[in-house]
Amino acid sequence: MDVDALVAVRAPRWERLRGLTQTRRRLTGPETDELIALYQATATDLSRVRTSAPDPVVLTRLSGILARGRSLIAGAHEPAWADIARFFVISVPAAFYRVRWWTVAMMVAFLVIGVVTGWWTFTHPDLLAAMGTPSQRRAYAEEAFAAYYSTYPHGDFATQVWTNNAWISARAIALGITGIGPIYLLVANAMAVGQAGAVMAEFDMLDVFFGLILPHGLLELTAIFIACGAGLKLFWTAVSPGPRTRSRALAEEGRAMITLVIGLTVVLLVSGLIEGYVTPSNLPEGVKLTIGALALAAYWTYTLTLGRIAARDGETGDMRAELREDTVAMVD
Repeated sequence: MDVDALVAVRAPRWERLRGLTQTRRRLTGPETDELIALYQATATDLSRVRTSAPDPVVLTRLSGILARGRSLIAGAHEPAWADIARFFVISVPAAFYRVRWWTVAMMVAFLVIGVVTGWWTFTHPDLLAAMGTPSQRRAYAEEAFAAYYSTYPHGDFATQVWTNNAWISARAIALGITGIGPIYLLVANAMAVGQAGAVMAEFDMLDVFFGLILPHGLLELTAIFIACGAGLKLFWTAVSPGPRTRSRALAEEGRAMITLVIGLTVVLLVSGLIEGYVTPSNLPEGVKLTIGALALAAYWTYTLTLGRIAARDGETGDMRAELREDTVAMVD
């Protein structure tokens, strides 16, 4: 094929296509039809040049024209920042909102288990004895418990608790399909907190216990409740998928859980910063608790406000409809 001859014959067509793609006004109906026809014809020309006589200058010229034409015909994709904004304004709150009642249920279960464990341990000397000698328990209550929050540099400590809690949350969701993993993690953490509270109560240091654990714990424990609730929701989806096939239901919920995990990473980052910088600080206890309460309030405001709006519009935290696999309609 003679490329020069092709360029001489087709150049007016290509320039017309370029002109239509560069116009700043809205195209008329006939112009839109012409744009599509010219786009298809030019795409054929590009294919012929690429396979028969791959001239780099002509290939670059046609590729640029076709790229602009494609953006007009198919619509330009939103810039990356718009995708990020949509993710955190719509997808993440929708994912949080859909597990809100599971979160509340995990919170209630944690409080009941923690309080019962603490009271039972405190009122049974043999259980306290199993946690160490009286001198060991006193050292824990009067020194070790508070020292835990100030032994390491603030930044290192914040990173450490962030990664540790992220790992716990990830396990709770990943093991959710078993139905046992989230329950085990919730019970184990609740019992550990209850036993620690019992030792602190033994030496009349519950004020120190709550003063250190609440500022960051309000948000940190909420993140654990979210993760355990999300894991159990995934398990329940496998048990009762509703009108969807089980595989489709698990695929949709699994993708939504990925969104939730990313959101939880941010929540745990905030709680880690509070635990690393606020909890061990010299701020008044009331100020520390206020910071923790405001962080928790911000989470629930974010979830219940933006999440309700997103859920009302049919959002679940799953990827956008145009990016999902094709599906067929299903009925009960």
